[in-house]
Amino acid sequence: MSKLDKESVIGISALLVHAANIDEIYSDHEKDLIRNFIKSYLKEDDANEILKKAETIENNSNQLLNYTNIIKENSIEIKKDIIEHLWKVIISDNTVDQYESNLMRRICGLIYFPDKECGEIKLKLENNK
Repeated sequence: MSKLDKESVIGISALLVHAANIDEIYSDHEKDLIRNFIKSYLKEDDANEILKKAETIENNSNQLLNYTNIIKENSIEIKKDIIEHLWKVIISDNTVDQYESNLMRRICGLIYFPDKECGEIKLKLENNK
């Protein structure tokens, strides 16, 4: 899989934080999942430090587009990986509400990721829980 640069990982992590916050419960488990995403791309960096930066960005911005533009420029493998991490965060509390589903539909539309494939990733993750 190709790499994302640090700024991209921070931006995408902010999107993961946003997904985690949508149901207004931001759990330690969700933070761990986001740290895992960060570590998968930036092995050398401090995941906690990057998570803090991502949380700050997410707090100061309602602009989903900022994050999705980063993703849109990447390969389908990276898009798939990001969608998978987003779903992991969303389904980590065993419920998916309409706001979370709506967020995923919007993100997939903005990054040109097929809805069908997004649904398949979600199903796969739910079945592996």
